[in-house]
Amino acid sequence: MYDIIIIGGGAAGMSAAIYAMRGGMKTLVLEKLSCGGQASRTHEVDNYPGFYENPTGPELMDAFLAHAKKFGAEIKPEAVREIIDPDGDIKTVKTRKGEYKTRAIILATGANPKKLGVPGEAELTGSGVSYCATCDGAFFSGKDVVVIGGGNTAIEDALYLSSFCAHVFVMNRSKRFRASKTLMDKARAKENIVIYTDMIAESFEGEFKLDRIMAKNVETGERGFINASGVIVAIGIEPDNKIAKMCGVELCERGFVKTDMYLASSVKGIYAAGDCRVSPLRQVVTAAADGAIAATSAINYLM
Repeated sequence: MYDIIIIGGGAAGMSAAIYAMRGGMKTLVLEKLSCGGQASRTHEVDNYPGFYENPTGPELMDAFLAHAKKFGAEIKPEAVREIIDPDGDIKTVKTRKGEYKTRAIILATGANPKKLGVPGEAELTGSGVSYCATCDGAFFSGKDVVVIGGGNTAIEDALYLSSFCAHVFVMNRSKRFRASKTLMDKARAKENIVIYTDMIAESFEGEFKLDRIMAKNVETGERGFINASGVIVAIGIEPDNKIAKMCGVELCERGFVKTDMYLASSVKGIYAAGDCRVSPLRQVVTAAADGAIAATSAINYLM
């Protein structure tokens, strides 16, 4: 029997584990892949307080993991298959390897990259089409690459790729960028970054690997090809809320978990933290804060 089971091992899950263990709770973290979440895919983190030397995402998340283990958090690489009696006082979490009973659950399942849904995207994923610059950027070294998106992630990806790619073409569907001014200033100062506005990708083309992108100017309707060996799609995220749906918690119209100020969901004893919940900002620092709040709220509920 566990006091708290945390589902997800990203920044929110690790932070929740630290606070739960410090609160004297017997805690289990279940992570279906490897701990770190989306943050572990970031090549550089320059806005997490105290880490002013700009660690890589994996370095920062390794520190989170080590901190959770320091307090004795139990972490298992298992995917959750079913939640039995989620609104009961005792909830059962089933994985392929076993069943775990708990009195409270914290959902920290994160989110996944959005896809464009254009022709050629699915067929060429892994053959030039990618959603993670730090994972796949090395394949495009010395070549031309396209980054699609206008937020912080897209511009961070473009800056990262510019250090070893020949040219980086940034495509944004409007003139307005959601990325911070600091990042945009850095990108505009790079000679090998070319920024296109009012532009969308209509298709990805290539027989066995990506060769070019059919692009369209949304203002003029003009179409043309951009020759590139790779494309990074960085247009946002979708919540990984399959487990939340199992539990019957209330979701917003976009599928994110609705919570109150204590990060409690609509189901008794179930909390949500990080990218899977409704939030105005999704950063490592906000995920860590969510984990702390959710764990503290779960402790208060149990006591």
